[in-house]
Amino acid sequence: MTQPSVALALAGIAFILTVIWGSPLIRILRILKMGDSIRLELPDSYQAKAGKPTMGGVMVILPVLLLTGLLNAVSLIGFSGQGLSVLVPLGTMVAFGALGAVDDWEKLRNRARGEGMKARYKFLLQVVLAAVVAWGLYAYLDVPHMFVPGVQREISLGWFYIFVAMFMIVGSANAVNFTDGLDGMAGLITATCFAVYGLIALIQGQVFLAQFCFTVVGALFGFLWFNVHPSMLIMGDTGAMALGSTLGVVALMSGHWILYPIIAIIPTIQTLSIVLQVSYFKLTKGKRIFKMSPIHLHFELSGWSETQVVQRFWLITLLAAMIGVALAVT
Repeated sequence: MTQPSVALALAGIAFILTVIWGSPLIRILRILKMGDSIRLELPDSYQAKAGKPTMGGVMVILPVLLLTGLLNAVSLIGFSGQGLSVLVPLGTMVAFGALGAVDDWEKLRNRARGEGMKARYKFLLQVVLAAVVAWGLYAYLDVPHMFVPGVQREISLGWFYIFVAMFMIVGSANAVNFTDGLDGMAGLITATCFAVYGLIALIQGQVFLAQFCFTVVGALFGFLWFNVHPSMLIMGDTGAMALGSTLGVVALMSGHWILYPIIAIIPTIQTLSIVLQVSYFKLTKGKRIFKMSPIHLHFELSGWSETQVVQRFWLITLLAAMIGVALAVT
């Protein structure tokens, strides 16, 4: 089989595994009463989501962990360079997923307020985890520091690469977290982004990275089987932080992280909308740019339905993804 065929086959297997174990997982979450709480200030449409099982990210993480582990078992035992390289995005997914699970659990414990971990503690832990991953990318893996469209060589960043990597990982984890909130939106958008970086990895000859990306895509499609409107469960921070941080690592390993704001245009816009809203609110002492942020809430309050927001945001993502691939091969 050719490498693209293997990558697509892995996506199909991951999809099947995720769909098969999805229904039992949802039943278990319901039995354990892992229902999400919804903040009162959110639009009325969100109140229907109250009580839906959260921590749905586990549905994605476990099949990816199983398939990637089995696929690379021989390499991992032999500690070859290729085998070790795939440990970085896989380990990132598990570590940030665990942190997100703790945050989800705290929200369940404080259902009345719907609050998880204190933001400063969560951010500090994100930075610590990102620092470990960034050091691993810099010191132990021979990943390209940066590619710029139109420039036919790698640009070395030296020690500064570690700080860039930390910013990318933490920023991406939170950007995808901001994108989660509407049925199917985070899953569709991140699946598209992983597919794009998987294609770029295939073009570069990074076989293991490409296979990992398409395994994630397949698992996300399986998750979307249960998460599209009307959803049966919620991704939660368990999934959003795991997927976001891993997407950041994949972008770094490809060397095309500078294209992240284009390829992951919706998470980027979601983050910028929050930064602009908070900054403007403080500068003007109470005035707002948007009706609510992240910006998908603004469109909902402006009259767009949930499915309209998701579909239009995904269309934008698809167009941006094509531009990102075109720039990557320039």
